[in-house]
Amino acid sequence: MKRLTRMLCDKIETVDPGFGIEIMSLAASVAEPLEAKQAISSLTEEPEADVSGLIDTLANRVGESRIYRFAAVASDVPERCIMRIAPLAPNTGEAWPDHWLRPSRLLPSPEPIDAIALLPDYPPVSFTWRGSRRRVIRADGPERVFGEWWKRDAELATVRYYFQVEDEAGERYWIYRAGDGEDAATGSHRWFLHGVFG
Repeated sequence: MKRLTRMLCDKIETVDPGFGIEIMSLAASVAEPLEAKQAISSLTEEPEADVSGLIDTLANRVGESRIYRFAAVASDVPERCIMRIAPLAPNTGEAWPDHWLRPSRLLPSPEPIDAIALLPDYPPVSFTWRGSRRRVIRADGPERVFGEWWKRDAELATVRYYFQVEDEAGERYWIYRAGDGEDAATGSHRWFLHGVFG
């Protein structure tokens, strides 16, 4: 009850009372049963942190649509392998891909870069991103990612070759070459930066 009172008081400050308020009532449009739960299952286990109060407070202040968490989606295409879900929603059952390391920050859309590389299977020796030239000192890859041809015919020949590269300053990037480097039908042979490792 304390939590509901605090949340209601936060919203009361935003109400314009006009000529005044004589009576106010609170109605619950949806109410779910609250099951009894033992706080600690044994003396040796730590209790799980309950963040529902924090989530309610944040949703009350900034809006429910702005509070979310990421969940994995079964897709090999990197920009399609995550989705936003409610913060307290159950897990989707999908696992994050673990066969190749993924960057902690994926750009909203891949950004074109100028790269110098030996085709078809070698990483670039240098690349220019946002006006700054970076010399590659370490690289791993390629990881070949095909388009989801079973969903869209346009992705039938789409292929990307991803590389994890490190520049001379120690920054690590996730870049790819569109196309296999030989057949023009598989892509444009252009290079893109898709993510930054934390």
